[in-house]
Amino acid sequence: MSEQKESSVLFSLQELMNLEQDRIQSEEAEKAQKIQAAETARIEAERSARDAEEQRIRAEAERRRLDEQRSREEAAKLEAIRVAEVEKARVEAEQRARLEAMAAQQHHERSMAAIQTDASKKKLRNMLIGGVVFVVLAGSGLGYFVYTSAEENRARIAAQQADSARLEEEKKKLESQMREQTAKVDGLLSQLASAKDEATRAKLQKELEEERLKQESLKTGGARVGGPGPVKTGPAKSKCTPGDPLCSDL
Repeated sequence: MSEQKESSVLFSLQELMNLEQDRIQSEEAEKAQKIQAAETARIEAERSARDAEEQRIRAEAERRRLDEQRSREEAAKLEAIRVAEVEKARVEAEQRARLEAMAAQQHHERSMAAIQTDASKKKLRNMLIGGVVFVVLAGSGLGYFVYTSAEENRARIAAQQADSARLEEEKKKLESQMREQTAKVDGLLSQLASAKDEATRAKLQKELEEERLKQESLKTGGARVGGPGPVKTGPAKSKCTPGDPLCSDL
């Protein structure tokens, strides 16, 4: 009976030792799991931090690249606008100078034509007065000569007036063509200033050069508008008898 009790006690102690050993092993396993979990979390946090930093660096580099690209595009746009404004001012100044020169030339031509017309009328009047006197003295022969001279003067005056009208019409036509051509050039300059890529700018630049050549051609043609000036005639050969006090040939 005593041995049975002793065995029972020994069994209970062994059982308690086994339970304690299991508890210790369980605690150590749990502790190792916590350490492993903490290490895994630390590694994951470091990896996430590195990824976030790399992403931030890439985003910052992309932002700087876009800023630099926008700055270059803005600088190119401002330069294109500046060049367009300078070219527009140059074209307008040349056009104004050309039109002023044409207007001065036309004014000179009209003044010369008016002077020639007045001189012709005065000469015709004097010739008519002298012709009347001479007709009284010499008969109908001189009257025919006076009539012929008057007709020639009227024809010359009419030709001069027609030439002035033609010059004025050509000037108006040329001014209209130059205004139209200038509008085309201004339109291309505006398009060039707002162009977004090099291909479009190159295409517009080529078209602009072509239109400028046309504009220069119109300017060269404008320099020739007006043609020759009024025909200048030399002094009329006197038809009077030397020493005749009644002759009036001016």
